[in-house]
Amino acid sequence: MREIFIERRDRILRIAVKEKGQLYECFIEEEEERNEPLCGEIYKGRIKNIVPAISAVFVDIGHKRDAQMNMKKGRTYKQGDEVIVEVLTEQIGNKGAKVTEEYSVAGRYAVLTVNRQGLSVSRRIKDERIINNLKNELVLPNDVAVTIRTSAEDTDVLHVNKEIDSIYEKICDINEKSKYILKPQRVYGENSLLHKVLIDNINNQTSKIVVDSKDDYELIKKYIGDEDEIDVILHEDYRTMFDYYGIEREIVSLRHNTVNLKNGGQIVIDKTEALYAIDVNSSKNISHGNKFDTAKNTNMEAAYEIGKQVRLRNLSGMIIVDFIKMRDDKDKADVLNALRKAFYNDKTNTRIYPFTELDLVQISRRKKGKSIYSYIEEKCEACDGHGKRLKLSYIENLIRNEILRVEGENAINDFYIELSEHYEKSVKGDIFTFLKEIEGITKNIYLNFVPGIDSFKVEPLLFKKQVENLAKYKVNNIEFC
Repeated sequence: MREIFIERRDRILRIAVKEKGQLYECFIEEEEERNEPLCGEIYKGRIKNIVPAISAVFVDIGHKRDAQMNMKKGRTYKQGDEVIVEVLTEQIGNKGAKVTEEYSVAGRYAVLTVNRQGLSVSRRIKDERIINNLKNELVLPNDVAVTIRTSAEDTDVLHVNKEIDSIYEKICDINEKSKYILKPQRVYGENSLLHKVLIDNINNQTSKIVVDSKDDYELIKKYIGDEDEIDVILHEDYRTMFDYYGIEREIVSLRHNTVNLKNGGQIVIDKTEALYAIDVNSSKNISHGNKFDTAKNTNMEAAYEIGKQVRLRNLSGMIIVDFIKMRDDKDKADVLNALRKAFYNDKTNTRIYPFTELDLVQISRRKKGKSIYSYIEEKCEACDGHGKRLKLSYIENLIRNEILRVEGENAINDFYIELSEHYEKSVKGDIFTFLKEIEGITKNIYLNFVPGIDSFKVEPLLFKKQVENLAKYKVNNIEFC
């Protein structure tokens, strides 16, 4: 069964999807990103520059960096022309977002796309009877393209038609609203991440949605309507939702680049400037009599795990997989099929290429949002940015979880915190914000910066002797100069 967890804080929105009790996908949106164009948002823009040499049109959409759009054959572009565009990929570094005039509005059963026409049905719907019924019974607008999603397979055509009408009304509203807007700005896509996750993940397998915001609770109750089989729960515990349900621990584990397989093998995930490299090792897998069977067995399990890890970590661009060498072409075909099956339900456009002469497999995955690393890691100041460390803001969140958990179980007001020495400069530079973020303003915090530890340790001080021994670390005794 599928469960969805939506945790909203002042500066961050996090959504986790679990399948059969295991973390399946994780989505994060930070406050800074709300001031940037996000995938799926629709803007009224103005053409600012045209560069035929690279077939590119640059569009002002109201952000610091102009968005880039590919020139369409037969279409005439002029500086100053107004356009309505959808964000395909977010801005990276100095490059602006990529946009298209063929913008789409999605529902649970259908997607409508402007500046195109026709009907297409998800390739995952295999039943010809269902396909023919959809084609015969659907009532389609003439001026947009309609794509029927896989979820329509399990619902009545009447519901699909009703949704198509509703989406078409939204498109008409977007076009009408854009006529009266003078400056480039967003015209559709408020709360886009939450809506996208709900659209993509609510189906007949969804059993529970947990939220910690009353506004989100009301929004979701309205969205799911009369679907009584889905429980919507408002989380009101003193502990944060992700900590309470063990999701935080699963997210932290994604920082490790080595993933152990059940059969004793392992995969190692490394990021370079240009791509992600995934190495498959047999490691401790000695369950089979010969090395060829061991290689295939390890590669098969690795293929499924690679699909899971790529999705969880939201890896994109070029991904190179170095499987253990196999002689038999049939074994290679089996591993490729296992890899394709692992990505079958991936909502992001992914292509898997055959084994190369060097026995490598290339995966191309469209970029949608940032990888999990960008949310939980930052450049390490101690090595001039060459290495990575857990983000201080993320460590503050983890420390706060520990303090709230202990505080809820016992009436304790004194906490000893050990932090890696690499965070000393950042913390001492703004100690008030650090205390505020860990909910330590009204508590006695004893803070020690220790060399050789990876991140942090929190210890409640239960006895007077402990407090006395650690008195020199009390925050108000630290010199900030």
